[in-house]
Order: sequence, then C-alpha cells, then structure tokens
Amino acid sequence: MAASETGRGVLRRKPVEQIEEGGESERLTRSLGLWQLTAIGVGGIIGAGIFTLAGAVANGIAGPAVLLSFLIAGVASAAAAFSYAEFAGLIPRAGSAYTYGYVVLGELAGWFIGWDLLLEYTAIVAVVAIGISGYFSFLLGSVGLDLPAWMLGAPGSGPGHRVDLFAALLCLLIAYLLTLGIKNAARFETVVVGLKVAVVLLVIGVGVFHVDTANYTPFFPFGVGGALTGAATVFFAVFGYDAMSTAAEESKDAQRHMPRAILYSLAVSMLLYVVACLVLTGMQDYRDIDRESGFSSAFESVGLTGLADVIAVGAIIGILTVMFTFMLGVTRVWFAMSRDGLLPKWFAKTHPRRHVPTRVTWIVGFSSAAIAGFLPIAEAAELTNIGILLAFVVVCTAVIVLRYRQPDLPRTFRCPGMPVVPALGALFSLWLITFLQWQTWARFVVWFVIGLVIYFTYSYRRSELARSGRGDTLPP
Repeated sequence: MAASETGRGVLRRKPVEQIEEGGESERLTRSLGLWQLTAIGVGGIIGAGIFTLAGAVANGIAGPAVLLSFLIAGVASAAAAFSYAEFAGLIPRAGSAYTYGYVVLGELAGWFIGWDLLLEYTAIVAVVAIGISGYFSFLLGSVGLDLPAWMLGAPGSGPGHRVDLFAALLCLLIAYLLTLGIKNAARFETVVVGLKVAVVLLVIGVGVFHVDTANYTPFFPFGVGGALTGAATVFFAVFGYDAMSTAAEESKDAQRHMPRAILYSLAVSMLLYVVACLVLTGMQDYRDIDRESGFSSAFESVGLTGLADVIAVGAIIGILTVMFTFMLGVTRVWFAMSRDGLLPKWFAKTHPRRHVPTRVTWIVGFSSAAIAGFLPIAEAAELTNIGILLAFVVVCTAVIVLRYRQPDLPRTFRCPGMPVVPALGALFSLWLITFLQWQTWARFVVWFVIGLVIYFTYSYRRSELARSGRGDTLPP
C-alpha cells in the first residue's frame, strides 16, 4: 500500500488551471517587453558558437561543412523551439522545462529535469566564462601585456596555471548584475546584445571581401559523418531560448510575447551563424583556423590585425550575454522549484524592493566561479549538454501529451506539424545524446542519484502539492 501511494505521489501534477504565482515575498516583477525578451534569447544563443565553437569544429571535425553542422543543429533546435513556444504561451511561469514537465508528466519528472538543469546551466555559465578568459588572454598578448601564469587558467590547463581568475570574477560580476533587478539587468543585456550583433555584422561585412572560394574545397574533408558529429558538438550553441523562457513570469505579456521571442531569437541567431561560418571558412583554410579564437586569427591571416583586436573585444563583451542568460535561467529554475516546495522555501524569498531571488543568484554566482576557476574547459564542458538534451526530450514529449489530453486549453501559439515536429525534436535530441562520452554519463548518473535521495527524503513530502493535496494524479 505504501509503495502504491508513493507511486501515485510521484505522478501528481500541477493542473494548468491552478498554476499560481507565490506570495509577495516569492513574486517576480513583470517588466520585460518583447524586444528585451528577444535580446535575452539572442544573448543566450549567439556567443561561444560564433566566437569559439565555429573555429574548433571547422578545424578538427567538419571543415567547411561546419556550415551544415550549424544548419542541422538549428533545424533540430527549431523543432524543440516550437514546443517551448507553445508551452511559454500556455504556462507563462518561471521554471521553463521544469514547470512544463511538472504540469504534464508529474512531480518526479519535473524534479528530475529541474534538478538536472541546476547543474547544466551553472556549468554553461562557467564554460562560457572560461571561453571569454581565452579571448581576454589573446587580447592582452596582442598588446604585449603578459599576466602571471598562475592566474591564467585552471590547474592542469597549462604550465604554472593555478586558477582562471578572470573567468571566476566574470561569474561574480554577472551575479551582481542580476541582483540589481530584472529591469536594470535586462537593459544591460539589451545594450550588450546590440554591441555583439554589431560586431558579428562587422565581421561578416569586412570578411566577405577576403573570402577565397578555394578554401571551401574539399567541403567534406572529414566526410558527411564529420558534419553530423559537428552538429552534435555545436548544438551547445543553438539553444539559449530555453533559458530565456524561464523568465516568463517577468514578462509584461508572456502569453503573447514569449512564443514570439523564442522564435525570433532562434531565427536571427541562425541567420548570423550560417553567414559567419561561410565567411570564416572562406577567409582561411580550415586546417589553419585557430580553435580558440577563430575569427581573430582569420583576420590576422589577411593582415587585418587591428580588426582582430576589435573582434576579441567584441567576443569578450558579446559572450557575457550568454553568461547572463543562463545564470538568469538557473536562478529562475531554482526559484520555481523552491516556491513549489521541492527545495527549501528559503531559496524562494525575493529581495523586498527589487523582487529578484538574490539568495540563489549569489549561490549560483559563487558555484559557477568555482567551476570556472578550477576546472579546465574540457572537463567543465562535459557537465553541460546531456541535461539540456534531456530537457528538450521532456518538453517535446510533454507538448504532444498535453495537446491530446487537453486539446481545448487556450493556446496563444500552437506547435505546427503536431505530432511530427515535436517528435522529431525529441528523437534528434536522443540521437545527439549517443555522441556524449561515457564520463558525461557517469557524472550525470551521480548527480541524478543525489537528486533522487534529496527528492525522496525531503521534496516528496514537503512539496506544495503534497501538503495541499490539490494535485491531479496521472493515470497508470
């Protein structure tokens, strides 16, 4: 009997009609408009993909076919984006994939994906900070300024390295900006995204005049399989709208604006990615492209050293927005889980005047700073992709389930091609998971087991649904 009750308990779900915001001390401020949301989405998508991953994938994985790698990843991401857009208009609350899973698939599924995203988003913030630190070192080196080796990287990342001090400080800076209030933080994000897009357009506008079409041959130096493997790698660079959707509760008109912002941000970002890849692989032979600062080295190769420095500055400024978007995402997921009682309510308390979850923001800031400061980028990156891909599987599956379970719910956006499009999004995400290394799976299993222990010893009995008894139970 106890086992039966536990089984029903983990399947309890939050009815769509009963989703509520918290009390005054657990409430966020609705102040984001359509273009601010779109800027946050673009800020989360464009960053490491153009300034770092494009060069790395072109050099060692796909060659000029890196263009197709981004297109394949973009199409797969779009299938998931349509699902996110439908949910964002239907359930305009903080938490994104966590909340959607809780509503449709039940409490344990919601906990599972929320717990996973806490690690994934925090790790992404750290990885991006390390990437910015690499460009920062390139920029300082170009002007003849050499910093002490001990502060230039994590232990094991280079001779004499002890800590990546710049990366750690960046994490704390983003945390500070987020504690200033969502309106002020979003203004900063919008301005910096504008600067980033301007730098990308500058790269494209100048670089196109230095393209040598001979560099496109051979187009598939690593075979078609290289382009597919590249797609699995750059998929890290074509999401970000999922983290932006966690801010739904801070949107002025989430039901109308969130679906549009998700689709606008992905469309703008993919257009810039494709054209930028054409320019990069056209300017320089793929074998000579620098893996860490591709565009800077490409412009140096054609004698435009001054512009290479501008690109390095633009990369540093621009990738900051990725950190902003994902740190915003992890703090809102943590906030939503705490407000639902799955984690201690202490974390859900917001600042009395700024109405942002400052407690979890600083915890995430220091956690990401520790990862960025003391783990090499390869080890930090291994903490990322699996959770995002599983979140996509959950959301794409849930949107199909809810469409057939409650077809008459008022949806401001409907995912097209139901159920084929979301099914393709789920299948592609599962396929990409097969490319991940066994070490990634090992870390994931450890984190998952820790989460299960916390859920059954704390969250199961302390969740709001357990205390109120309001939740529906999924049929067996």
